[in-house]
Amino acid sequence: METPLITNDAVVFGLLMAILAIIFTTSHSDKPGWQKFYKFVPSLLLCYFVPSVFTTLGVISPDGSSLYYVASRYLLPASLILLTLSIDLKAIANLGWKAVVMFFAGTIGIIIGGPLALIIIGAINPDIVGGAGPEEVWRGLSTVAGSWIGGGANQTAMYEIFEPSDTLFSAMITVDIIVANIWMAFLLYGAGISDKVDKWFKADSSAIEALKKSVADYQASIAKVATLVDLTKIAAIAFVITAIGHLVGDSVGPWVSENAPMLNRLSFNSSFFWIIVVATLGGFALSFTKARELEGAGASKIGSLFLYILVMTIGMKMDLGAFTEVPGFFAIGFVWIIIHVIVLLGVGKLIKAPFFFTAVGSQANVGGAASAPIVASAFSPSLAPVGVLLAVLGYGVGTFGAWLCAQIMRVVS
Repeated sequence: METPLITNDAVVFGLLMAILAIIFTTSHSDKPGWQKFYKFVPSLLLCYFVPSVFTTLGVISPDGSSLYYVASRYLLPASLILLTLSIDLKAIANLGWKAVVMFFAGTIGIIIGGPLALIIIGAINPDIVGGAGPEEVWRGLSTVAGSWIGGGANQTAMYEIFEPSDTLFSAMITVDIIVANIWMAFLLYGAGISDKVDKWFKADSSAIEALKKSVADYQASIAKVATLVDLTKIAAIAFVITAIGHLVGDSVGPWVSENAPMLNRLSFNSSFFWIIVVATLGGFALSFTKARELEGAGASKIGSLFLYILVMTIGMKMDLGAFTEVPGFFAIGFVWIIIHVIVLLGVGKLIKAPFFFTAVGSQANVGGAASAPIVASAFSPSLAPVGVLLAVLGYGVGTFGAWLCAQIMRVVS
């Protein structure tokens, strides 16, 4: 990729924040034109799409930038802590079994989708799905399976197990990012029309609405004008627990790799895994203490802002011009994700699951902990912890599911 117009992270971040402010301002405008526009285009989707346009035009680039790393390693865990601070665990439990069923439907869709995509594209052009040794396409696709069931750590595990060439792996990363992010854009749009989808599914979303209402009622009961002391406490809680997560990740991850490598397949060797686990557990633990009252000073609003910044940095990673580089691999990726969607919608229709479970169950697989709470919060910020919990489940089954998918793809190839 050519050198982008803007390479300084401070300038790129300033541009992203300016875009975010414009989107927030216009999405809350009283002008009929803007209200009509945002009726069809969710603001969260725009936060995701606009940076991708700047990347495609060569204005900015994720290559060499630390913004996504900072957002995912610092702002994401801080956000999860603040969003779970006032969560009602009993209400989450009342969401029932359909959330877990939809998650595993998404997993099965990925496991069978890869082999079926190879068969379909192979029937059209056998050259695309061939290769020999480290260049065998199924080896590269195994890393996509790892990413789409668990996340980056599971993807790395597949890379180490099946050893695709670096060239093939690089192409598959492009396919992974572009296809997954385009699907995420559809989910964000779907969140805006979830009522229509639920009507088609004949789904009962009363438990979800009850959770949203319970959080909203609690926020209203403790609402107050935030003081500097309140904001300092919110920041301290968010970033102290994030720091603890990093300490745990930096010590436990390497220890597992060295002393219990059999646990690597559960992503226990991933520092990021432990950061997310500590952040989530820390937020849940604080929800039983007086720290919960900081929600009245806007804890979840700050957490939501952190999530929006993460969305902007994720959008940076999608270069629409990459389609011209490996079109055959993209064809496999799109067929694969379509099969995943068909399985999800079929199961969702069968069990009459709310679209929220379909969207979050899918993103907990395909996007993992970095984006599942984003999709969940598109429905309501109070639902973000549901996305986190399912994404953590994805870490546990990701390597096993991806390994099974890879073995089937090997046979099919």
